[in-house]
Amino acid sequence: MTKLPEIKNEQLRLQALTHRSYLNEHPNAGEDNERLEFLGDAVLGFLVGELLFKKRYPEDMTKMSEANMTRLRSVLVDEKQLAKFAVQFNLGELLRLGKGAIRDGGRTNPSLLSDAFEAYIGAYYLDTHIDAVREFIHPLFSAVANEMVFPQSETTPQTLIDCKNRFQQWALEKSGENPKYYVIGESGPDHAKEFCIEVRVRDKVYGYGKGKRKQDGEKKAAEVALQKLGLL
Repeated sequence: MTKLPEIKNEQLRLQALTHRSYLNEHPNAGEDNERLEFLGDAVLGFLVGELLFKKRYPEDMTKMSEANMTRLRSVLVDEKQLAKFAVQFNLGELLRLGKGAIRDGGRTNPSLLSDAFEAYIGAYYLDTHIDAVREFIHPLFSAVANEMVFPQSETTPQTLIDCKNRFQQWALEKSGENPKYYVIGESGPDHAKEFCIEVRVRDKVYGYGKGKRKQDGEKKAAEVALQKLGLL
């Protein structure tokens, strides 16, 4: 699947593709995509949760816990994965960006691409109905989920352990304490702000990470920590 679904309402389509930086230079160009991003985030959260509950693992519901489904959904709809989908559909080239955002690499910025993908989903939902969005996103996320869920053995439950949980397990085993995450800085322009996070165990720094959201920065910091420990 390499083509975005068609949004017939041209006004909605353009809004989904319009970053606020574009309106700073073209104030009469309509509305930016931030409200659609909010809606798309909610639609994706619901449909991916439904996918995990009803479609992906109907035989294994007694095996896959609520906690593991929550972790898997979080990974599937995080900035990194949504940005990959945006790249897959060449969404960056379709965006209406201001000159400054273009100069700052907006067409390839993961944060901006992730937001745009959510906005497009929100617009597609308004233009069609939930069943059409479901038909589009379920195959996408199902394929990715296949790569993220690993059977531990033939006799133990299926599980998904993301980097934060893996590092937490390591920290508890080695030190008896949970990792602690700290915001140590913010960087970037308003349209692409990033949080810099460090993770410590017993006051020793194990990794740094950046993300549009603190949660994304924490995941990256845990990933870096695992890499340094040779566990990833």
